[in-house]
Amino acid sequence: MKKVLVLGGVSYNMMIDVEEFPEPVAQTVSAARFHETVGSTGAGKSWALQKLGVPVVLHGVIGADRYGQLIREHMEREGISFVYDVDGSGTERHVNFMKQATGERLSVFLHAPAEDVELDLERIEALIVESDVVFLNIAPYCKRLIPLLKKHRREIWCDLHSYDGKRAYYDEFIEHADVLLFSSEQFPGYREFMEKCGKKLVVCTHGAQGATAYAAGEWVEVPALKYEVVDTNGAGDNFFAGVLVGLMEGRTLQEAMRLGTVMGGLAVGSRELVDVGLSKEKVEAELREWDGGNHKCC
Repeated sequence: MKKVLVLGGVSYNMMIDVEEFPEPVAQTVSAARFHETVGSTGAGKSWALQKLGVPVVLHGVIGADRYGQLIREHMEREGISFVYDVDGSGTERHVNFMKQATGERLSVFLHAPAEDVELDLERIEALIVESDVVFLNIAPYCKRLIPLLKKHRREIWCDLHSYDGKRAYYDEFIEHADVLLFSSEQFPGYREFMEKCGKKLVVCTHGAQGATAYAAGEWVEVPALKYEVVDTNGAGDNFFAGVLVGLMEGRTLQEAMRLGTVMGGLAVGSRELVDVGLSKEKVEAELREWDGGNHKCC
């Protein structure tokens, strides 16, 4: 199986469950519960891939602090190959307010890595050389890695998240990526963009309305499946990891999208970035349930 390198996207977050998002007025908010855990898109993708047996390495930036230590301990405990550089200003941290009824998220970034954080580029280049596919995070410091990816002609998968079709910040990532992934949440004109951007594959998710893919003139639509929602963090990362796994296994695009749909659905039932019981066998069992008509679509 192909080797995957995930570049960027690891943090240590506080997750706070609320009935409603706080209004922008002075107030006291009563939270049902909270917990702290590893977060962000790179951690979610690499963890999901690792649980499906894909050879994967995650490179991230963490601080020489307690939160960085907690991240390292988590990666070791879960068997994730984690290579990191140290940000002297500290580990990336978010506070996420999670609306219990809908799974919607309001994120407050407490700290993000600096664009000029010192990176061991020689070590990162060696990781690139050893990989076949690279998930490139859209963090500012990750832009500096694009020349290395192009030098070694690695296939670049780039998750644009809630791209709106307008912000110039994304242009360099879009230009160099082979595969684009994003949400239609802020992009009603997503189909025209998908058709015209000239990529090997473009995938757009629509939350409870499923997902759309476009490749070589072919449109593929899949519905979302109904799973009990505990926490939506990591759902998109699991979906995209599932699509990659499906394609690496030689499945059709439709089949790969279905695999991703199951993984995203399983993720929302967990308070972590992935379903803690995720395995290849569990995913295949869920796909059989879908084929048998035992899964309800949203």
